[in-house]
Amino acid sequence: MTRLVAVLERHQIALYLAAIAAGGALGLLAPGAHHLELAIEPVLALLLFATFLGVPFAAIGRSLRDGRFLGAVGVVNFVIVPLVAYGLSRFVADEPALLFGVLLVLLTPCIDYVIVFAGLAGGASDRLLAAAPLLMLAQMLLLPIYLLIFLGPDGVAVVEVGPFVRAFLLLIVVPLSAAALVQFLAKRRRSGRVIERSMLNLMVPLMMATLFTVVASQAGAVGAAGPQLLMLVPIYVAFLVIMVFVGLLVGRVFRLDVPATRALAFSGATRNSLVVLPLALALPPALALAPVVVVTQTLVELVGMVALVRILPRITRERLGEQTPLGSFGS
Repeated sequence: MTRLVAVLERHQIALYLAAIAAGGALGLLAPGAHHLELAIEPVLALLLFATFLGVPFAAIGRSLRDGRFLGAVGVVNFVIVPLVAYGLSRFVADEPALLFGVLLVLLTPCIDYVIVFAGLAGGASDRLLAAAPLLMLAQMLLLPIYLLIFLGPDGVAVVEVGPFVRAFLLLIVVPLSAAALVQFLAKRRRSGRVIERSMLNLMVPLMMATLFTVVASQAGAVGAAGPQLLMLVPIYVAFLVIMVFVGLLVGRVFRLDVPATRALAFSGATRNSLVVLPLALALPPALALAPVVVVTQTLVELVGMVALVRILPRITRERLGEQTPLGSFGS
């Protein structure tokens, strides 16, 4: 089992791309694949449960006291990102469904696979893990405000609070509480240690299952709306590139060490597409295209993450120098 887990982790990027390809093929060839929408939230909840098990809660407590990193994450995601997202969204301002989907996904920072990819690039994944509940709570509170500013009262009227609260409870509170309970049991009982070890060993398969499920359930709709969605690709690519360099700049301003700066760049560039997809699916018929707008961002972003895992360590090494991390927590 240990050898298999090591093989999976060594080849995880290739496996993620294979899961996306398989999901796309199923979604395009099987008319009923869209019913997999029902599996998105359960699979994602399991993935986040395994993610929250990855770092001891004692480390999370220490990371939460890292005000400099949390301040930088807040500035990037809730001050700079809204300005960049608004500017880029002007290119689809005449298409309500595209505009709403673009703003919905770009205004919400990622709290799941960003931790995995940041870790692969030598970033401070434990700090991102510690920040995840705060990022989710902040975006839940701020998203309606941003939409009110950018879209006006009519834009906010279609956003129901219920689905967002449900997503927060299902995808953050429940997995986080379950992870805390398992870690507590792991210190006292063998059953807790078995659950903890088993879930951590399943990280790569769970990520594959999540990507496969999301892509398969939405591939048919993406294919049908292909011409309209093509104009979104340059927007999403531009956002990713801009936010990587914004993250590097803000990391320098906040005097973060190299692992924290890499994590900050990933946090700014990655969006919460998997978590907001259930919200997009709950939108009224007039905005029925919004879910595939979100999925398009997922596909562009994942390709970008694969490239960034290899490029960002070189950029940060050249620009920032490989100084010894100060105040890092196991990164």
